[in-house]
Amino acid sequence: MGAWLTRHLQNALAALGQLSRAPVATALTVTVIGIALALPAGLLAAVQGAQRVAGSWEDIRDFSVYLKPGKPLEAARDLAREIGKHEAVAETRVVTADDAMAEFTEDPGLGDALRSLGHNPLPHTVVVRPTAQASTASLDALRAKLEARPEVDLVQLDTQWLARLAAILDFVRRAIWIGAALLVAAVIMIVGNTIRLDIQNRRQEIEVSKLLGATDAFVRRPFLYIGFWYGLLGGLVALLLLGAGALVLRPPLERLLQVYGTTLGGFGLPAPAVLAVIAGGLAAGCAGAWIAVGRHLSEIQPRV
Repeated sequence: MGAWLTRHLQNALAALGQLSRAPVATALTVTVIGIALALPAGLLAAVQGAQRVAGSWEDIRDFSVYLKPGKPLEAARDLAREIGKHEAVAETRVVTADDAMAEFTEDPGLGDALRSLGHNPLPHTVVVRPTAQASTASLDALRAKLEARPEVDLVQLDTQWLARLAAILDFVRRAIWIGAALLVAAVIMIVGNTIRLDIQNRRQEIEVSKLLGATDAFVRRPFLYIGFWYGLLGGLVALLLLGAGALVLRPPLERLLQVYGTTLGGFGLPAPAVLAVIAGGLAAGCAGAWIAVGRHLSEIQPRV
């Protein structure tokens, strides 16, 4: 086992040394791989950042049930408990008339007008959050049921918007998967083509090795480590590009968010996404090397 590990370490270091002897070609290949890996990762960071700024996609699905003015708070709580038992509802929350009044009075345009009334005209409200699996039909049925209740004044639910949101999210998810698959395939082809050229340049060396009894596994191993280093270095370049992009975009984004009265908070890739970029680079690099070696190595046979 010790000799086996030593041999693998020697092949890994030899492959890294071979790449270092062609710095320009290696840098170009690694940069292209890094750009291909950075694109889907950057899209992921942008989507997650938008979700943090906006709160979450779940907040957009919330709808409100307004009770008739003068209905007691206990009626709102009873209604919230009953709505919470519905299969299409994840949770409910009661907003009292006093809490709503306090929130609206903080608005410069509405505060003076509400205070001049001398009483609180706002009703108690039940905020309902549907489940992620809730369909438009089930929410429409729930709305009709709630509107028929005597204590309910208005149900503010836009099922068309929810349908549009579901379609948009489904489109974005599919687009991300398709884009990521295409870019990973591009990395595999880049590494495979580079390894193919390296195999052709070392054709005589491979023929001599096979003539001396070297197995295909022995000949294949150095090229696999070349793919390994391409994938690892490409992943690191992708992280550097993402970090540079975050540094460039952070100041103008902070100024934009200040206009809307919010802060940026966390900005960048989470730890699982960083590991995914590195793992994706390694997997694509090794896959490209394996495909190229498996296809072209069998064509090289020693001539006796």
